[in-house]
Amino acid sequence: MFRGANAISLDAKGRLAMPSRYRDELVSRCDGQLIITIDAVDRCLCIYPLSEWEVIEAKLRQLPSFSEEARRLQRVLIGNAVDLELDGSGRLLVPPRLREYAGLDKRAMLVGQLNKFQLWNEDDWNALAEADLAAIKQPGGLPDELRDLIL
Repeated sequence: MFRGANAISLDAKGRLAMPSRYRDELVSRCDGQLIITIDAVDRCLCIYPLSEWEVIEAKLRQLPSFSEEARRLQRVLIGNAVDLELDGSGRLLVPPRLREYAGLDKRAMLVGQLNKFQLWNEDDWNALAEADLAAIKQPGGLPDELRDLIL
């Protein structure tokens, strides 16, 4: 399981060093084989271990081919998906087109989301995290079934 928000740097070639706390798990779960694609909702990237991505592909394959919404989702997720591999130094190369989409430059945030990571522009992540926390604190900011989760 991937959790936590990690400030990271991208080098001039667009490589990021995967934090060491995740490397062993990624090697054991997927032999360092990952998929990166754009997020269908937020302006960030999603990085999946290959085994997790294969589950998503299977679900997308089952969607009705005559549904424009299904085809749209397939085009966005699969059409932007790129295979990645951790190199010997634990780095990933984020393709230029995807870096541009997410507004990534030198400073970024790698955010664990249980079965995947999100990769954010650092300023965008900080603004969203602040806005999310403020929204949760508002009356009615969470439905009753989610309030039970707050400890």
